[in-house]
Amino acid sequence: MTLVGDFEEKSEKNVNSQQNQAGTIPPDASQWGYDLYPSRKSHNDSASITDYLKGKGKENIDKIHCERNVYKCIKESPMVKLMMGALKASGCTVDIRRHISCEECAPTVSGGYDPIMNQVVICQNSATKVGAVNTVLTHEMIHMFDYCKNNVDFKNLEHLACTEIRAANLAHCSFLSALVAGDASLFYIKEAHQYCVRNKALSSVIAARNVSKEEAMVAIDKKPLKDKIF
Repeated sequence: MTLVGDFEEKSEKNVNSQQNQAGTIPPDASQWGYDLYPSRKSHNDSASITDYLKGKGKENIDKIHCERNVYKCIKESPMVKLMMGALKASGCTVDIRRHISCEECAPTVSGGYDPIMNQVVICQNSATKVGAVNTVLTHEMIHMFDYCKNNVDFKNLEHLACTEIRAANLAHCSFLSALVAGDASLFYIKEAHQYCVRNKALSSVIAARNVSKEEAMVAIDKKPLKDKIF
């Protein structure tokens, strides 16, 4: 899933810029998905003793756990290593402290990519397992790569559909992962794979933008899937 607002066209020099002002978040946050990531808009105050007694300090524990899972994936996951290598080769080296952020999110999402901040967001309250963090990192790094290398305009619905299709294909719809998710079978493998990619991309586009299912499907099906995946 990707976030976007009114931001300037990027250049190779500012792809890795450390923009960090809350004012860069668009005012119409819900249109671009920022309402699902409240930490993108403001920093939470430190919890008091009363807050801890009420269980409000749990997010700090979740954050530490999330960051450990991120580190484990970066060290051990073949797909995450592949994406970090591809980003580095394209001049978009990932600094894990700058470009990956564990945060509290709405329960309906597990991660996102913020092109304004050039950060992958891991939802520490929902992506609690190493496998989930691995999937989110792979998925969102594909968006990061497309933004850096392929000049994706996330305000363009067709561009968004294209990068979501690529992310679905690489991060979610391998035969094994699709079989586990129930989107594939031992028969009709090609058709099942296309269904998995389309279904995942559709849900991602709808979650990221305030558009109808019909509008999202038009963007996804505007070109054959094979033309967008490869």
